Amino acid sequence: MIFEYLEAGPLMTNCYIVGDENTREAVVVDPGGSVDRILMVLNKFGLKVKLIVNTHAHPDHVGGNAALVEATGAPIAIHKAEVPLLENLAAIGTGLGMSVEPSPSPDRILEEGDIVEVGDIKMKVLHIPGHSPGGICLVIDGTNKVIVGDALFRMSIGRTDFPGGSFEALIGGIREKLMSLGDDFEVYSGHGPPTTIGYERKYNPFVTGQYTL
Repeated sequence: MIFEYLEAGPLMTNCYIVGDENTREAVVVDPGGSVDRILMVLNKFGLKVKLIVNTHAHPDHVGGNAALVEATGAPIAIHKAEVPLLENLAAIGTGLGMSVEPSPSPDRILEEGDIVEVGDIKMKVLHIPGHSPGGICLVIDGTNKVIVGDALFRMSIGRTDFPGGSFEALIGGIREKLMSLGDDFEVYSGHGPPTTIGYERKYNPFVTGQYTL
């Protein structure tokens, strides 16, 4: 498996590239921008984009959708609850003081338990709302890796004060679905450095209950 990530876009969003070494097909997760750099990584490994997955539709995670679709022709996949946000991306970006190119409409709707496949690689979808209504995580089958978008960070969690946010839903999803993974699972977040489930279980104040709203 090829697993690469880079900081993309104005808010330094982590964009993940998961590729199959045999078929050279890849999934790009959260192209927030800097599409020229994303294409450089793809070209370095000789990868063809089979699917673009958005963990949620906040502008800093989907700002590069249009340019990446134009460059690769790849379809977009996102949770159904995020479709209204994606289709109003430019207006939402303006409200946040960001200039964002409108995104193409999604080609595939993802739900809890769906499997995203690229070559022989399978990624299971976990729906964890709270930061955004249709926030998803991707557990890469046969590995100890999970891509979590803005659900969970090292020593923190995603903001829940955006429209459609819910602290209770986010904490519940993290505890029920992410903390049920093994402590050795590597957590790859939408911003910042990787961490592990074990570290967050022990030290994250939101997970331990030391911090509450």
